[in-house]
Amino acid sequence: MSGSTTQFLLNLMGQLDYVALFVLMAAESSFLPVPSELVMIPAGYLIAQGKLDLGWVLLISSLGSVIGSLGSYALAFWLGRPLLVRFGKYALITPAHLEQTEQFVRRHGEVSIFTGRFVPGVRHLISMPAGLARMRLASFILYTGMGATLWNGVLVLLGYLLHDQQEWLEQHFPWVVAGAVLFAGAVLAVYVARRRTQR
Repeated sequence: MSGSTTQFLLNLMGQLDYVALFVLMAAESSFLPVPSELVMIPAGYLIAQGKLDLGWVLLISSLGSVIGSLGSYALAFWLGRPLLVRFGKYALITPAHLEQTEQFVRRHGEVSIFTGRFVPGVRHLISMPAGLARMRLASFILYTGMGATLWNGVLVLLGYLLHDQQEWLEQHFPWVVAGAVLFAGAVLAVYVARRRTQR
């Protein structure tokens, strides 16, 4: 990602309001490819500038994540796997990606809805296996809300800490995103290791 692209994203976020934040995070939690890193890190940056409020950002982004996830959950619940596989290609859902997330849910159970929020490539599809498996709605909403709030909070913190480093951020934004992804991988690795030791 070039410095000009990064600056464009920062400028774009500077023009967005809470409604746009809600819409972007709802899209990110559905099957649409909207990376949360490109929304929440600049949001943290804008919080530090006093343009957005921390409490409202966390609340609205988490609500958006839950609503977007519920949409994917409902889609899988009502369509079922055959129709989802058949028509999913029109929404960039491939059978391979769907199978990957289904295996993730089978391996880790309901809590995978929480841990899946930290895994790139799994995050935006994790709700569909939950719908296919008819997971209890209360559990789904609880784990989705917890995972989304924690992940969004980490990204907001990164953006907030970098608010005095605009020039550095413009040059190193891809590395900041990569660091967020590595953090997610570390959280998942700790979880998997604990699960294995408990067996």
